[in-house]
Amino acid sequence: MRRVEDPEILVGRATYVDNLKIDGILSLVFVRSPVAHGRVLSIDASAAARAPGVVAVYTAADLAMADDTGLMQLHKDVARPPLVTDRVRFVGDTVVAVVGETQAEAVDAAELVVVDYEAIPAVVDPEAALDPAAPLLFEGIGTNLVTSAVGGNSADPLEGADVVVRARFENQRVAVVPMEGSAIAVIPGDDGDGHELTIFVGTQMPHAFWRMQSAAAGIEPGKIRVVAPHVGGAFGAKVATTEHKVAIACALRLGRPVKWVETRSENLVAMPHGRGQVQYVELGLRRDGSMVGLRCRMIGDGGAYGGFGGGLVAGPTRSMAQGVYDIPKISFQAAVTVTNTTPMGAFRGAGRPEAAAFLERIVDMAALELDLDPVELRRKNFLRPEVFPYTTIMGSTYDNGDYDLALREAVRIAGYEDLRAEQAERRRRGDPKLLGIGISSYVEVTAGGGGGEWGRVDIDPDGGATVLVGTSAHGQGHATSFSMIVADRLGIPMERIRFIQSDTALVPKGGGTGGSRSLQLGGSAVHGATEAVLARAQQLVADRIEAAPEDIVVTEDGRLGVAGSPSSAMDWAEVARVAGAGGDPLSAVFDFRSPGSTYPFGAHVAVVEIDSETGLVELVRHVAVDDCGRVLNPLIVEGQQHGGIAQGVAQALFEQFVYDEAGNPLTSTLAEYAMPSAAELPFFEASNTETPTPLNPLGAKGIGESATVGSTPAVQNAVVDALSHLGVRHLNMPCTPERVWRAIEDARTGHLAPPWREPPEIFDALPAPEFEAGDASEELNL
Repeated sequence: MRRVEDPEILVGRATYVDNLKIDGILSLVFVRSPVAHGRVLSIDASAAARAPGVVAVYTAADLAMADDTGLMQLHKDVARPPLVTDRVRFVGDTVVAVVGETQAEAVDAAELVVVDYEAIPAVVDPEAALDPAAPLLFEGIGTNLVTSAVGGNSADPLEGADVVVRARFENQRVAVVPMEGSAIAVIPGDDGDGHELTIFVGTQMPHAFWRMQSAAAGIEPGKIRVVAPHVGGAFGAKVATTEHKVAIACALRLGRPVKWVETRSENLVAMPHGRGQVQYVELGLRRDGSMVGLRCRMIGDGGAYGGFGGGLVAGPTRSMAQGVYDIPKISFQAAVTVTNTTPMGAFRGAGRPEAAAFLERIVDMAALELDLDPVELRRKNFLRPEVFPYTTIMGSTYDNGDYDLALREAVRIAGYEDLRAEQAERRRRGDPKLLGIGISSYVEVTAGGGGGEWGRVDIDPDGGATVLVGTSAHGQGHATSFSMIVADRLGIPMERIRFIQSDTALVPKGGGTGGSRSLQLGGSAVHGATEAVLARAQQLVADRIEAAPEDIVVTEDGRLGVAGSPSSAMDWAEVARVAGAGGDPLSAVFDFRSPGSTYPFGAHVAVVEIDSETGLVELVRHVAVDDCGRVLNPLIVEGQQHGGIAQGVAQALFEQFVYDEAGNPLTSTLAEYAMPSAAELPFFEASNTETPTPLNPLGAKGIGESATVGSTPAVQNAVVDALSHLGVRHLNMPCTPERVWRAIEDARTGHLAPPWREPPEIFDALPAPEFEAGDASEELNL
């Protein structure tokens, strides 16, 4: 089934926030800090206030807004002020708000604002931030360590190991770079339906945004309407920002509509970044390849205000540390710091790709150390299907899985044995084009903590249907998937089904989109409402034609009647009229609650060629076998796989957000930040196994993030595999031509750096895990 939402996007009928035509709307522009760390000595906005078209210029003192605690605040004393008061903490920090009649006038006026800064030494590296001598971002807490966590069941998980493999991994900071940046339009005043404030905003979670802004503005929720129109991508970064709060405050203060639309350069320095972990990992094994234990000491970068993305190392990365393997003992310690960099948030996978990355890298290193094939080592240590449901040492309860099946299928499709033979032949003849084959096997978590979602199905007077749901799509194909559920069960053609989402005036509640929850929760809610509508319709038809309700079926032509008696069947318009005549329209609401998280899994095989003279890496094949439970729409699943693989490959080979030592961003435009295009990527070979979950009636698990989890380590492993015969044991991401070329040269000259160094002393002060962790599912509900 092709996606029903695409035609209006393809022909330009889609409406994004910046497309809205709102009479008298003002433009908001921010004066942002050009220094990473400094005291604000003075602000002179007098020239800006007199500039043509300027309506208002606001500082923190003018708006007097409360600090933004945001989502999952990591420390009570590192909250972010919507406009800074006396100190800036990263390049891009919001200092002054300028409101103009037009965007151009607001931009011109913002350039007239003079801010006097006293520079303070900055710290941009999360490891360096743990040094007691490092500059402090918040003197009041006396440290840059804002949170820590432990988990596992052993203080010494390596005891009894014959071989211990150790490495320090960098899971680099990346920018989210959605096609559309953050955007909001705020309209104060009575809309005629009892709303005092109407907000159009690009967000994944309109109802969460609605509740947060109601509390911030001091307006009861019923008097605020939040609408998310078309949203040009989000990938975890679009819920609510401090800039949104300022836009709302400006509109309320001025009594006029206000719009803020992020520029691309703003987006790169101000939208929360993702990933950002330093991972010290040790894996103990016996000589036969059996895993003995795993020790992890992790550092998360929270950015300037302890963004919750830094805390993902203590949440999903910790909870998913065991991965697909039967590891008897695990010790996990995590420390999260603040740095003078853009705050960290969620990015596709949100903590799970980071877990798969370190685990799959260390397993590949172990295979090389033990002289075992990496496929063989994985298969030897997989959790077996018969153990599920299985609670890991980290407290995650996996619903089900067949990890060996996915890997067998991936290596079959890839022609693994032939690839290894070709690699050996190239090495034998000294071919300058090096071949690398990378493997990854992963499990991730979706709909973290279970949770629920709201759905409603109405039968319209014309016999069509209207579907309402509390999730909020930004490109995933919800309108198609949810309409398919209704069409399949009720026999109503897809073109006669209307889909409504992302409007708090029409949809009373919802969890929105995050953590790949939408189909399994929102789809199950729609499924439940559909079943309730059908049951009532069966009763209505049975009463009308004097039959038993259980004998009423949906006929091949989409009517309701007794099987084999077409003359007595009623179409949906007739049934709707009968229901309406009784004063009770044919409609049903369903709140679905899941008893727990689901755990998609899969295996990826990446094949790269490396030019040994230049270090250039070319991904020539990528095979993905992802299991998201029951597949409802193969086209949409494959689309999610392709998008996820592309972003995972981009991290492995291209993307990294970089700062200099003073905290100046060096990759703040798309001229420097290496976003790949389709030209840099092969056509992906995506397929599926299907292991339906018992936790929802659809049997569905998430697919939106899985391919990102699996692809990154497969590609990184492929690059290292291509160089392994030279003595290279590890290469940090991104595997750029320069980095690869230097590794080749270092190997030739015998100057390869070891992949391990001792972790910071901070971990000595953290508790050693000596207990079995409890259920970790709730902390995954992102």
